[in-house]
Amino acid sequence: TRVPSSPQIQLRLLRRPQRRTKEYKHKLTINMGRAFEYRKATKLKRWGHMARTFTKLGKEITIAAREGGPDPDSNPRLRTLIQQCKKENMPKDNIDRAIKKATDKSYEGYKEINYEGYGPHGIAIFVETATDNNMRTVANIRSYFTKHGGTLGTQGSLQFLFDRKACFTVTMKDGIDLDELELELIDFGVEELGVDEEENTIVMYSDFDQASSLQKYLEDNGFEIQSCEFVRIPNDTKTLTDEQRESVQKLIDRIEEDEDVQNVFTNLAD
Repeated sequence: TRVPSSPQIQLRLLRRPQRRTKEYKHKLTINMGRAFEYRKATKLKRWGHMARTFTKLGKEITIAAREGGPDPDSNPRLRTLIQQCKKENMPKDNIDRAIKKATDKSYEGYKEINYEGYGPHGIAIFVETATDNNMRTVANIRSYFTKHGGTLGTQGSLQFLFDRKACFTVTMKDGIDLDELELELIDFGVEELGVDEEENTIVMYSDFDQASSLQKYLEDNGFEIQSCEFVRIPNDTKTLTDEQRESVQKLIDRIEEDEDVQNVFTNLAD
């Protein structure tokens, strides 16, 4: 379904200034940017499936605990994921099980594998999975593309069509100067920053490679991080008719139903 635009998010696009002063900083205030369009559409769609969300977050916790250790105090990624789970009312038992699974000696671990291809009408589709059986996953993904008029391509074939970003959502602080915050965050790769007045949060998109340094800055400066998601924003989008959109959406829905799939990104215009 098509997601209506929302007036609740004011987006500030950041441009790196010649000097770090307000008079040299070029700001543009618009109703919505491409990153926030993505956030709005996926948020309304994804969080409507609570069980699916818990499964996805559980896998992310297990992967983070496996890679960085089970102690959230010494594992920044795990720390933000736990905070996100609490925000989404994920039961504590689910969180504990996901962490425990990472420390189980019999657990071989999930493999994070991406699949890239084109759906009907030339829509680019980028699929992120976390699987314990790659043969099963690739067979399933390939069959979905084939049955719905798409073509599964080679890994890396669509990388150039998407920008990978880290999306942080933090609780608004009383008395904060957004202009000063913008200037500070430029050094941490933040390119888009907005205020969600409905949820009283600040949403920011940074370079993927600077996610760790941005998280450290936010924690050191007393910001409550509600979530941190890694997303792929299309460089350009493609508009289809309602009939064409329906055929593409059937493929996307089928892919998202697969238990191994974590995220699906496309260049389909909302």
